[in-house]
Amino acid sequence: MTRTEITVKLNMKRERLKMYLEREKYMLSPGAVQSYGIGSRNLQRYSTDLDDIQTMIKRLEDEIAELEALADGQRPRRSVGVVPRDW
Repeated sequence: MTRTEITVKLNMKRERLKMYLEREKYMLSPGAVQSYGIGSRNLQRYSTDLDDIQTMIKRLEDEIAELEALADGQRPRRSVGVVPRDW
């Protein structure tokens, strides 16, 4: 991946993160909760799931950190598995 491609992906992910943060801010405002009441029963819900939004924010932050490290010349992380054996 070239430095230009990394920069383009980094800008796209930052823009997506900005949109998710704005959505989270809106969802936490009082106007985002939909309330329904029938008799003595009440229901309150969000139009989208807050946990999904927060999970995606965390994922985008991690991806941005990896792309920034890659742009700075650091190598991507590698996973190594170790299997202990009892002989």
